[in-house]
Amino acid sequence: MKVITLQRLLINIQGLVQGVGFRPFIYRLAGDLNLNGWVGNSPQGVQIEAEGDRGNLERFVDRLDADKPPLAMINNKELKWLDPVGYEEFTVRMSGKDGGKTALVLPDIATCPDCLDDIFDTSNRRYRYPFTNCTNCGPRYSIINTLPYDRGNTTMRIFPMCKKCREEYEDPANRRFHAQPNACLECGPHLELWDINGNIFGMHDEALLAACDAVKQGRILALKGLGGFQLIVDARNDDAVRLLRGRKGREEKPFALMYHSLEAVNNDCLVSDIEKKLLISPQAPITLLRKQKTNNIADSAAPGNPYLGVMLPYTPLHHLLMHELRFPIVATSGNLTGEPICIDEHEALARLKGVADLYLVHNRPIARQVDDSVVRVMHGYAMVIRNARGYAPTPIRMIGRVKPCLAVGGHLKNSVAIAREGCAFASQHIGDLETVEAYEAMKNVAVSLSDIYDFKPESVVSDFHPDYLSTRFAAETSLPMKKVQHHVAHVLACMADNDLDEPVLGISWDGTGLGPDRTIWGGEFIRINGRAVVRAAHFRLFPLPGGDSAIREPRRTALGLLYEIYGADVFGMNELKSIQSFDNYELDVLRSVMKNGINSPMTSSAGRLFDAVSSILGFCQVSRYEGQAAMMLEYAGETETAKQSYHFEIRNNGRILIIDWEPIIRDIISDLYGGVVSGRIASRFQNTMADIILSVTEKVGEKNVALTGGCFQNKYLTERVVRLLDSAGYKVYRHHRIPPNDGGIAVGQIVAAAREMEDIEAQEMDQ
Repeated sequence: MKVITLQRLLINIQGLVQGVGFRPFIYRLAGDLNLNGWVGNSPQGVQIEAEGDRGNLERFVDRLDADKPPLAMINNKELKWLDPVGYEEFTVRMSGKDGGKTALVLPDIATCPDCLDDIFDTSNRRYRYPFTNCTNCGPRYSIINTLPYDRGNTTMRIFPMCKKCREEYEDPANRRFHAQPNACLECGPHLELWDINGNIFGMHDEALLAACDAVKQGRILALKGLGGFQLIVDARNDDAVRLLRGRKGREEKPFALMYHSLEAVNNDCLVSDIEKKLLISPQAPITLLRKQKTNNIADSAAPGNPYLGVMLPYTPLHHLLMHELRFPIVATSGNLTGEPICIDEHEALARLKGVADLYLVHNRPIARQVDDSVVRVMHGYAMVIRNARGYAPTPIRMIGRVKPCLAVGGHLKNSVAIAREGCAFASQHIGDLETVEAYEAMKNVAVSLSDIYDFKPESVVSDFHPDYLSTRFAAETSLPMKKVQHHVAHVLACMADNDLDEPVLGISWDGTGLGPDRTIWGGEFIRINGRAVVRAAHFRLFPLPGGDSAIREPRRTALGLLYEIYGADVFGMNELKSIQSFDNYELDVLRSVMKNGINSPMTSSAGRLFDAVSSILGFCQVSRYEGQAAMMLEYAGETETAKQSYHFEIRNNGRILIIDWEPIIRDIISDLYGGVVSGRIASRFQNTMADIILSVTEKVGEKNVALTGGCFQNKYLTERVVRLLDSAGYKVYRHHRIPPNDGGIAVGQIVAAAREMEDIEAQEMDQ
């Protein structure tokens, strides 16, 4: 007969192990293996003491990884063998509060199939209850105030559980065991329908049904969702969509859409297997899908855009709403353009006055704004373009030791990040810091993220640009401050996204970033090796007449580019649509501006090159939203794909490679005068930009290449670049979890602080 010698094992686990059903999993696993002891949450993760046979304890450790819940992620396990103490059962303990808070906060999770069955089962006590959840789904980041993740530390603390919910919560065999937002109609949050003055004229299911009727009638509904308000209208109703545009102040930027089913999405869009998986994933992001030639969506929902941003219902409330409507809706952020989304119903009444016709609200407080994430599939891989619901806060493992640090990001698509205990934690998307409200939201997110982890930074990192509001905020903290050049931060963010520590050539292309030489960078090839940073190549400079005005008016960018080539003769090139878009007075003013170099900063920006060509080809003269001109150029190139490229030149001034775009522009003008269709020219131009990347990479000689910056949201460009570099034997790294746009800047700033990067030296510029 085998003699069992008891041993005790202490296990500390760090990672995504709170709010994912990890403790119930441990409880059941211990029962399977006849182990006694306990499991509990701690500010660092999960702590376990298990006592029993040595072989069973070893199997227990093996199964922690093999059988863990689907949403769990184990970053680190610390094991310590101890003498037995004689535990008689296995229990789930109350959470500990000692030690630094390093556990990972789980993002909000889309409704699981089991909870979906509950809300549509007429015999279930949660039938049509819009706040149903379990340990496998529901709100997390949007309701947590601090770690550890227990009900008392969330906005659900104001809802005492009823007897039945408490029994579920305390039953280890129930999937709602320690589900912190657990609730039902008797004890949990409820719906109300308000008019524009906050008067209640419907509650519970009656409120939802009345709201659905209003949407069917073409009215604008403000819906308090998971991480903030959404504005909802019938996406098929062109008049309703145009009305929303006018009231919200959003002229042409595409709206996000929500469909009631995947089958309905297929009727309007082309959906690949990977896009399908994204739509039905626990993250349930907005996914950019190509439109079918015939679809049911009003043209005003995404004017001039061959893609739709599509999502499926991700909360019980959305499922119930879409079950009643059965048609696609616009589900856009509940804000005025330039402001953060509203998260409080009384705030929404004031800020959305004159926008919404009625308000479907609930009484569960939202701890922080969390917008919908946006993802695009390129070359078979998903790329997060907006990091928010389902993904944030995003933990990124850091290479090397990281001191407690706050990074405040850039000016556009702002997000912040904190660093501690070997990880960077990237916040959700905040938005452009163009308004007082957006600036206050940025400060609030920085405080909120710090509060969760009881975090006190020892330093702060900002962009190199002194006039960004984020940079000014960093200066006001009185902490030791480091500034990181914008495009260096982009490259470092891509390296962190790929856990890359080897030498790399970062291709950092976007619209704007101040360089140490006081010019506007944006078409950069940056080599990083350890702490060393070298600007290896960039585009030839050209002026932006009017400065920031040229960013909003691609026709000005085109004029600056053409002036560099043709001088004053450009004002007589009346065949060009860029010139035609100005009236005589505007041209007279700009002639003086260009001649005297007034408010015309020099730039190397690849993003501005895309804008200029878009204007020259007549696609976009004045942008109604950021990136519009480049997007129109991309889409035009997809319609008339060409194999050919244009000629370009690369000069070596002895220290740096200069890419001369003048031959490209001359060829484009020649093609235009020769009657070549604009879509074909757009395709050739983007082919050329990809060829430039391959040519410079070959000259620099670095085998690892990182593609970063907003230009690599362009599917046509990115996929062509990847094919060219792959074929030439280079190892190509792209963004996945961290956005390639300025939403990833904060993570790059954290990496720079961790590596104590050397400041990039200003290079002599070729004018």
